[in-house]
Amino acid sequence: MAGRPRGVEDLVILRAAAEVMGRVGPSGLTLAAVAREVGLVPGTLVQRFGSKRGLILALADQSVRDADATADRIRAEQGSALGALASLLAEWMAPMVSPETFAHHLAFLCMDLTDPELHERALAVHEAQRRAVGTLLAEAVSTGELQATTDVEALTATVQAVTSGAGLIWALDRRGTLVRRVRHELDVVLAPHIATTATTATPTT
Repeated sequence: MAGRPRGVEDLVILRAAAEVMGRVGPSGLTLAAVAREVGLVPGTLVQRFGSKRGLILALADQSVRDADATADRIRAEQGSALGALASLLAEWMAPMVSPETFAHHLAFLCMDLTDPELHERALAVHEAQRRAVGTLLAEAVSTGELQATTDVEALTATVQAVTSGAGLIWALDRRGTLVRRVRHELDVVLAPHIATTATTATPTT
């Protein structure tokens, strides 16, 4: 008898854990809550991940893998590098559908900053996102969307900083959606670097 496709099942569980995480934050994330989300008993998750911490570490590892895969997928879907960049940032922000959800994810980030194992994984996600943004900006320079004099490394750091900052400001003033806010801030940051003859493709939705 063939074994169950554990990889697929694990991914479903981890996606459910991310959903629960956004709804209830660190204090409400339990194996029982995640098990209910996917229609399993908590004992199954104990067998699979060992503990709540094991589940969180597995989710962090999946986030590292997703960071690269998401960038590759979105670039293949978009007609321009800047269109892909806008869509990529939108997808990264998409789970934060409300200020409360943002706060819950931020609470988990605070855990990442104080836990060595989680920090290692959070840093890996950050670096993967930096590479993705930098690659798209460099492509935009090479294809003439951005000016040839653009400092790609500096602009990459600015895009990441503005994206993070936009989330905090949006969670405070609560105007519009986070995706729209980040897209607006991205347009502002890129505006001085846009080549005069370039036409930025609108990302598909």
